[in-house]
Amino acid sequence: MSALLEVNDLVKTFGTGEAATRVLRGLDLTLNTGEMAALLGPSGSGKSTLLTILGTLMKPTSGRYQMLDHDLIAAEDRELTEFRNRHIGFVFQFHNLLPDFTALENVIFPTAVRDGRETPAARARGADLLVRMGLAERIHFPTAKLSGGQKQRVAVARALMNSPELVLADEPTGNLDRASALQVMELIGQINREEGTTFLISTHDDKIAAACQRQIVVSDGVVTG
Repeated sequence: MSALLEVNDLVKTFGTGEAATRVLRGLDLTLNTGEMAALLGPSGSGKSTLLTILGTLMKPTSGRYQMLDHDLIAAEDRELTEFRNRHIGFVFQFHNLLPDFTALENVIFPTAVRDGRETPAARARGADLLVRMGLAERIHFPTAKLSGGQKQRVAVARALMNSPELVLADEPTGNLDRASALQVMELIGQINREEGTTFLISTHDDKIAAACQRQIVVSDGVVTG
């Protein structure tokens, strides 16, 4: 496997002076193309900060981050936005859906933003992802009328919409019952195998971690396993 991304000596400090808190302490990590990896560690270990930096939503205090031959530390904000829209998908702990939009409209929104328009091909892929998520009868429902678990499945489908090389997921099954969680992980695994999408999934669920090919442990701001 070739490396999709590499970070070296990543440091993130919040605050200054006596109030400074170093959350990442020289973290090193390589993710290979096509991996499905679980990100593990106790609360406060730096997992969420790492995901935010890998998603180019925040820059580290220092260190190196390269993905797809792009230096994402040196890149300007506009470059980062374009890179993120084309290459990275997100599943947040809270789904962050647009409540007045339908499930389908939420899913195809990233493509409409990227391309500046909505296309029949985008609607077809969005509908297919929702069907595979078990939401065939909810495609045209406003997300405000969906259950929490259904909303999270819409969020997962949205992350996959643009066929990104990397999907970063923060507790993607945290709001789902066990059957729905396993269904989502089964789809993630299928997408990983069929489309070669790389997944980094932050989780406290041992069964979700066991479904991944690799477990990455973060403790006190560094990778320990």
